[in-house]
Amino acid sequence: MNLMGLHIRIPLELFAMVRVESSSCLQATTSSSRFGLPSLGIALTPCKASEKRVSAVAVNGNDSHVCYADKFGVVWVVELDGIDDEGEVLLPSKKGAPLLSHYCSIITSLEFSPDGRYILSADRDFKIRVTVFPKEPLQGAHEIQSFCLGHTEFVTCIAFVWNPELTQGYLMSGSGDSTVRLWDTTSGSLLNTCEVSTMAGHLESNESEPMQVTVTDICAIPNTCSAAVSIQRQVYFQGIVLLSSDLSAHTLSITNVIKIPGESFIPTSISLSTSTTLLWMVSGASNGSNHPAGYSRVRVISGIETGPSSVLEDELIPGGTKLLEKLQGKVSVEESVMSAAAEAVRAAMSSLLMKKQYSDEKREFRKRSRNDKKTTH
Repeated sequence: MNLMGLHIRIPLELFAMVRVESSSCLQATTSSSRFGLPSLGIALTPCKASEKRVSAVAVNGNDSHVCYADKFGVVWVVELDGIDDEGEVLLPSKKGAPLLSHYCSIITSLEFSPDGRYILSADRDFKIRVTVFPKEPLQGAHEIQSFCLGHTEFVTCIAFVWNPELTQGYLMSGSGDSTVRLWDTTSGSLLNTCEVSTMAGHLESNESEPMQVTVTDICAIPNTCSAAVSIQRQVYFQGIVLLSSDLSAHTLSITNVIKIPGESFIPTSISLSTSTTLLWMVSGASNGSNHPAGYSRVRVISGIETGPSSVLEDELIPGGTKLLEKLQGKVSVEESVMSAAAEAVRAAMSSLLMKKQYSDEKREFRKRSRNDKKTTH
């Protein structure tokens, strides 16, 4: 399975992954604060460990630096030592250094501008910060270009869309306020707003009133002004919305809505494979699902660029069910194993809740050895 051009986020255990442009490598973050650079295989090669849980990650265009954010809103930068003769990323020899901070606001997304001049960071406090990426990143970033303000709920994702005919790219952002917004990052100006709740209305629904919709991820389609947007509703609807942007007129429009059939899964990440033009979607089990919390579901959609779009059956995707098994994991557990685990839990809880019984001699000894006796003066 060739994963060139594909980056995905897997829920919980592996939730952030991005491709390193000049090599056949993927850079990933996990819930255990382990920061790694895996090759095209499934196994991860440990690279850097963060003291705090990592929430977002980005690699700059020339693959010289990796930035990652922790749960306290600090963005760290790691300088890569380059690529070896076999195309593998060399492990960094230097420690990560703090680049910038959002001051205790959880950063949800990091992105470099197409020209590499800026690093953008979005957070749960509704804002997007555009920071000039310095020539000496290990010394910190101290120049803020702009703030993109306008979302009324947490910002979940950001992505650049651009047209080769234009001199600059524009930013798309998704949020928990049911909108996708288009920004001029140089000035921080809001150019257009698209209500995602109206997009979900294109599908059959028994709801009389529009429900709250969260945009969970945005994937820009290379060399076009289009993007795919994954959305989630309170009733665990999952689907992909295709957006087209007229960058000269600064407008967003809906081109298609694709409903993903299946059980209650929350979409967490989407990405387009440039080699196969397939859109990959990763989703995690919801609270109302029968699957374990760590279980993830991978779906693949064809025809994103050319149409018509369709969701591929598991056996038809590149790599087939063998690849899905490695990405999603196994959830089948033998009944004997489950029974043994249940009995162990019952015995442990019984031991914790049962009042211990002591003999008279041991009870007197424990009274004499107590160290909380009141002292008399």
